[in-house]
Amino acid sequence: MIVVSAILIGIAYCVLNSFIAEPHRRRLNAVMVAGAGAAYLSSGAFGPWELAFTAAVTYCADRGLKSWAFIGVAWLLHTTLDVLHHLKGAPILPFAHTSSLGCAICDPVIAIWCFSGGRSAKEFRVKSAV
Repeated sequence: MIVVSAILIGIAYCVLNSFIAEPHRRRLNAVMVAGAGAAYLSSGAFGPWELAFTAAVTYCADRGLKSWAFIGVAWLLHTTLDVLHHLKGAPILPFAHTSSLGCAICDPVIAIWCFSGGRSAKEFRVKSAV
């Protein structure tokens, strides 16, 4: 059930974002992934490596202000940390044991959308039909 719900959350995120006009959609997503990259900072599960990870995601998010591909890379970086936190037993939400696992499933869905150019649903239908 967690797999299905995490995938649906990722799809819902992409669909809702598709209603935001460009370039605001790309900029908002760069900010969102930067925030996600800092989500684990307070956990301390991996010590100073958490800071290095946050710096890497922040760099990608900054580059993502002009490139959807960098936003996709940042989401995949976040997926990596989600998996590590799940395996260590230090979830992103301490009260929800499988929250990091769910995040690790949801984030690649968002990354795929970003790698496709973060298109709106309308743009995706038009380009797919051609």
